[in-house]
Amino acid sequence: MSVVIWVTESTWQACVDAARSLAPPDARITLLTVVDSTTAETAHGAFSGLLGRGGADPAPRLLARAETAAGELLDRAQARLGRDAGRLQLNGQGKHEGKHELAAAVSGATMLIVARDGHGPGPKSLGKDVRFVVDHAPCPVLLVWPGPPPAVPPAPPPGAHPPGHPGPGGSPPR
Repeated sequence: MSVVIWVTESTWQACVDAARSLAPPDARITLLTVVDSTTAETAHGAFSGLLGRGGADPAPRLLARAETAAGELLDRAQARLGRDAGRLQLNGQGKHEGKHELAAAVSGATMLIVARDGHGPGPKSLGKDVRFVVDHAPCPVLLVWPGPPPAVPPAPPPGAHPPGHPGPGGSPPR
């Protein structure tokens, strides 16, 4: 069994905890993160345009800092996991492009563990990048809440209709 854990700054703990409790002891686990290169790319664009009259391009330094931060995040995830795991740092080519690399990187995995990153229950519980990966991952995806699940309102009694929705006769209640 090969389990990949998507490690992000805001949700990694829940994903690691899910792997600790659900992955068999003999499972190969890989901690995967995407290096955010957006700031470095923006700085390079500014340097090339308005600021390019002298000095050093700040993009390599900013990208190195982002890679260091990603490595430190993987270190924390490894410590919480409490067992050996592979590590994979992906670089995206522009804002949100890491999702394509991530979906491709889990090819051959038995399971991808990812946390919701949106707000509340329902479709908005997934941000754009998580939604893309969930929809395009070539393996089963375990989707976890990053904290306690939000309260779900009780279902209406049978035959009841939400306010403003048509009842059986087709017209909204008054």
